[in-house]
Amino acid sequence: MPLWPRTPFDEARIVHRMSIRSFYDQWPQYNRRMVEVIGVMSDEQLAHRPAPDRFPIWATVGHTAGARVYWLCAVLGEPGTESTPFTDPTGVGWEDDIDTPRGAGELVMALNTTWRVVEDCLDRWTPEMLADTIIREYGGNRRVHTRGSVLQRLFSHDAYHCGELSQTLGILGLPQIDLWRSD
Repeated sequence: MPLWPRTPFDEARIVHRMSIRSFYDQWPQYNRRMVEVIGVMSDEQLAHRPAPDRFPIWATVGHTAGARVYWLCAVLGEPGTESTPFTDPTGVGWEDDIDTPRGAGELVMALNTTWRVVEDCLDRWTPEMLADTIIREYGGNRRVHTRGSVLQRLFSHDAYHCGELSQTLGILGLPQIDLWRSD
């Protein structure tokens, strides 16, 4: 029996404390910072490639967003695919079609809709769930992942591509994605 009468507000706080969101408290800022910078770029800027053999900026951003859906929805079976532009369970998305460039509005929508899938997991998953294992067949090999390893992969994947994009943007003299700027 609780020491005090619980209210719906108390229950929400208890559930929030049990989720893993606080372990990834800076990740929402990463997504916001990417949206802020990408959302104001022109089609010409988004088409820039850091090197002839590298993806254009728009495709790197699309790849970053698409990886969230692939790993969380296609591999782990989380809901939300249908609310994003990445509905192919194989992970092949529009970012892989280099002949169809995407604009800032589409990229912001992709980042925001895939971010909602991530947030849902951060809110629902508990620390105990991070040890759950998932077996994935890929390229003829059997791979074992945990929810925690997938989440860590996605967190570092976002940060990696933000750094890659920032370097390219800096070379172009454009605003970079400052992940740690205080608001």
